[in-house]
Amino acid sequence: PSRKEKRGPGRKARKQRGAEVELARFLPPEPETGRKKLSSHGRKRAAKRRLGAGSGPAGRRPLGGGGGEREPTAGQTARGRSGFSDGNSKWLTPAKAKKTQPKGNHVELSSDGEVEEGSWEMEEEEDGSSEEMVDDYGALSSEEEELLPIEKAALKQKPDREGLSEDDSEEEEEEEEEVEEASKQKMGQKEEEGPDLQLNLDIDEQFKLPTSEEIEKEDILFISEPPDLHVIHQRIQGNMEVLQDFGVKREEGRSRQEYLTLLRRDMAAYYSYSDFLLTKLMDIFPLPELVNFLEANEVPRPVTIRTNTLKTRRRDLAQALINRGVNLDPLGKWSKTGLVIYDSTVPIGATPEYLAGHYMLQGASSLLPVMALAPQENERILDMCCAPGGKTSYIAQLMKNTGMILANDSSAERLRSVVGNLHRLGVTNAVVSNCDGRQFPKVLGGFDRVLLDAPCSGTGIISKDPAVKTNKDEMDILRCAHLQKELILSAIDSVNAASETGGYIVYCTCSIMVEENEWVVDYALKKRNVRLVATGLDFGKEGFTRFKDRRFHPSLKSTRRFYPHTHNMDGFFVAKFKKFSNAIPQAQKDEGPAEEAAAPSAVPDTIVTEPPAKKKKLEGSKAEEKQKLPQPALKKKRSLPAQKRPLKA
Repeated sequence: PSRKEKRGPGRKARKQRGAEVELARFLPPEPETGRKKLSSHGRKRAAKRRLGAGSGPAGRRPLGGGGGEREPTAGQTARGRSGFSDGNSKWLTPAKAKKTQPKGNHVELSSDGEVEEGSWEMEEEEDGSSEEMVDDYGALSSEEEELLPIEKAALKQKPDREGLSEDDSEEEEEEEEEVEEASKQKMGQKEEEGPDLQLNLDIDEQFKLPTSEEIEKEDILFISEPPDLHVIHQRIQGNMEVLQDFGVKREEGRSRQEYLTLLRRDMAAYYSYSDFLLTKLMDIFPLPELVNFLEANEVPRPVTIRTNTLKTRRRDLAQALINRGVNLDPLGKWSKTGLVIYDSTVPIGATPEYLAGHYMLQGASSLLPVMALAPQENERILDMCCAPGGKTSYIAQLMKNTGMILANDSSAERLRSVVGNLHRLGVTNAVVSNCDGRQFPKVLGGFDRVLLDAPCSGTGIISKDPAVKTNKDEMDILRCAHLQKELILSAIDSVNAASETGGYIVYCTCSIMVEENEWVVDYALKKRNVRLVATGLDFGKEGFTRFKDRRFHPSLKSTRRFYPHTHNMDGFFVAKFKKFSNAIPQAQKDEGPAEEAAAPSAVPDTIVTEPPAKKKKLEGSKAEEKQKLPQPALKKKRSLPAQKRPLKA
């Protein structure tokens, strides 16, 4: 039949345990209570048992042979083999040849649950037949499938095959053994081929430099389409593997410079850096560390805050923020005031505790210069580039609002945030000034300690400002380095070497360029009477004492470098000087404008003695200069000494 009608609940229906008992309460009583109805599986199982006995031919109940139910006779046994009193006892006797009951007419149930005419039922009753029966394959079924003609023909041929079942089983076993042997042979061949295939893969995966034509094609494609980052990343990894074992893995006739050029080009495309900046970074870091640095710059640094101990304790602040739904931890053993914020249900910069001045949003690296400065109570301290006020407020916190802090910045706009933060945090010992740091010894001098957080290129905070990747060139680095040299000389001249507790200068930048860090520090060591001392920081990498063709002072080992990929904070450089003399070395007279600007700004109580043999010559030359100079210039020169103020009362 082309169409099959659904009857019954279906194959995958399940009966709930105990449903028969509960359902019996609502169903009408059965007309005959002395007999149970068999399910389709019950009938199949009964037919199998009957066929297994082999007592007679099996058949079907003839159509129209009476649709009513038959009463069991007294002579019927439990197995239904003898004692039948009606005329249907012949077809109920089991057959010897057939072991399974062929599927015949389907069962049709009337609305009241009785078997309708045209259906057949088995004679046997079985204990527990109300439970659902499971066939040989474990499937539940309540309907019978109708047989196709070809299936009926197959069933007719089945008795003839039963006699040969033993021979067939032997043949099947032999076939199975042959299949197993063939599969084992195939597996052995695969195992033998395995090493060769793996070797071929290794050979194919060996990195090869692209030719100049391929590179030109890629350059043309980059103009019209974005580069395939997955291919570039794979090429970077292959190139790195070759460079780490260059003698073994390199191609014949290819130089190391060719590999480095391709690597720089691919990294610039993959990480979006300028070729200049990537060249500088490749000079600073080894290749494996360079990849870690570039990857770390793609991830933002964790949010950190500094507890304001002028108003609260770190334990109390942490508990208050935890109650507001902030997940935090102490910053580290090296900091007694820092907290790191993992996540928060409230904005960290707008909590009542923040507005009350209990903490300051500040990067972990910004705490390091103040810790290196180690300010003492009742000292006079200069913060030469103070905006936005995080380091200034930390200095006031360590000084417990005693002494005096001069918070200076050359930008009037940025000083607004300094004033706001100082008021919010409760700092009362700070004086805010808007002056150029290079003119500072003339403005005010004689400080015990100076903190110089110099303006820089920002190559250590690329995660905060990704624009640094492309907008910096050689001139920007040299311009920053020149400004930093002028500022560090001014900072050194602003310190009083005769201070009982101080005489220290801390120089720091948020850059990792050698031109802005070690080069500037080495320059200051040559131009002023200062020496490098330990920063007091237990971690961080040592500064460079040699870089490419430059050689720096050996004491630069005491400086400290911090990187995002090793310390999980912004890139930073910290150096600490101790000034041992207020005198300025004489070699500075022949130097450039940076030294000339700082030369007349010596501390007033400093006396630079000249050799007696040269005094007359100097006096004669000064008299000649006075005669040559016009009158207004003489007035200006005379007014300069009068403007100098004493360092201390």
